[in-house]
Amino acid sequence: MKPRTSHAVRRALSIAGAGMLAGGLVLPAAAQDASLGSHEYIVSCAVCHGVDGKGDGGMAVLMTVKPADLTVLSKNNGGEYPFLRVYQTIDGRMQVKGHGDRAMPIWGDRFEAETGVEPGSYGSEQMVRARILELVYFLQTIQEK
Repeated sequence: MKPRTSHAVRRALSIAGAGMLAGGLVLPAAAQDASLGSHEYIVSCAVCHGVDGKGDGGMAVLMTVKPADLTVLSKNNGGEYPFLRVYQTIDGRMQVKGHGDRAMPIWGDRFEAETGVEPGSYGSEQMVRARILELVYFLQTIQEK
C-alpha cells in the first residue's frame, strides 16, 4: 500500500499550485511550447521545484529536504540527460528522500485518478505512463547547456 499524504499537505500544495497558475507565472523560454509536459510540470512539480526548475518553488521553504535543481540533471551526469533515471524517479521506482516512500506521495494517485479509467486497467496504466513520459521529455528541454 502506498503511503498517503496528509489532507493538510495536499490542500496546501493545491492552493500553492493554483496560486502559481492564477499568478500568471511564466515558464522558461525553452519550455513555452504549451506541451502536455510543460503543463504537467506546472501542475505537479513547480510548486516545489520552482517554475524554472531551480528547486525554489513556493513550498520549498516548508520542506526538510531542499527540492532538486532540475535544470542541471544533464550537467551532473557528465553532459548526458539521465532519461531512464528521471522517469524512474517520477514513477516511483527510484526512492528520493524528499518524495517520501517510493512513489511521489503528493502526485502519484492524481496521475491515475485523473485518467477517467478504472484504476489498475491497462488503459489507466498507459495514460499514466504517457503523462510521465511527457514530463520527462519536458525536463530534458530545461537542461542548462
